Amino acid sequence: MALGTSKRLTLGPVLFNWPVETWRDFYYRVADEAPVDRVYIGEVVCSKRAPLFRTCLPDVVDRLRNAGKEIVFSTLAEVVSGTDRKCLESVACAGDILIEANDMSALWHLDGNPFIAGPYLNVYNEDTLEFLAGKGAVHVTLPPELPRSAIAALIEKAGELKLTLEVQVHGRMPLALSARCYHARAHGLNRDSCRYVCDRDPDGMLLRTLDGKPFLVINGVQTLSYTCLNLVQEMNALADVGVDAFRISPQSSGTVEAARIFHCCLKGEMTADEALIRLGETEFDAPFANGFHHGAEGHHWRSVATVV
Repeated sequence: MALGTSKRLTLGPVLFNWPVETWRDFYYRVADEAPVDRVYIGEVVCSKRAPLFRTCLPDVVDRLRNAGKEIVFSTLAEVVSGTDRKCLESVACAGDILIEANDMSALWHLDGNPFIAGPYLNVYNEDTLEFLAGKGAVHVTLPPELPRSAIAALIEKAGELKLTLEVQVHGRMPLALSARCYHARAHGLNRDSCRYVCDRDPDGMLLRTLDGKPFLVINGVQTLSYTCLNLVQEMNALADVGVDAFRISPQSSGTVEAARIFHCCLKGEMTADEALIRLGETEFDAPFANGFHHGAEGHHWRSVATVV
């Protein structure tokens, strides 16, 4: 079936430390060229990065809004210091804007106002959905490690609670956060005096196994998958069970092209097989994975035709 027009394509927040001009120009291009309905914006990984983008943030927001994009402001996903608390508070208490809460401490500031629950809140069961709905959640982005059986069960409960659900369908998968910055440690530095070395790796720093195989990606205090999540083959099934929105997580290249391809699938203008080929031709160079979705190890890839 062709996916209904009510299904939305979203763009998650940039997770990496890009130069300010690169960050700004990326969102300008998203405004002008990317067929996404909602854009999440804000610093999720490290509070030290947040001040770097404040000067151009108003212009970026204006450009996106003038292009008809819905804007959601994302909070930090890990709050361990006074600086982190101030960073989170500055977003959660900003006023009449829609917030994506990625740490439970944001709920205290939101004080029952409507919000979006981000993927870092780890919604794994119906009780968590019910708790968040009681705190004001109107929409929930599920963590990428959930298998399709769990997604189906949560959608049934979300319907009872009048919540809509979002699933990441493309981009590196967030796996873990640490209080310490391995990115800095790898350069002989610590988190407090990191010199922002994470800006050397626009898509994260690649880690390899002892036998040299790409394994994970480090992004400041965050660990991501090396593989690129790709659920273009599964979107019809996700739509059938009631997923409302499909998230693309930004990378330094190929993101706008990926958005166009997924948009064509949402409109029924391209088959999943065609989209898979086109996605393989984008500039972002990482192998595809969908193992978590099918109840396997996350880095695995399975063709829909071979899934039992």
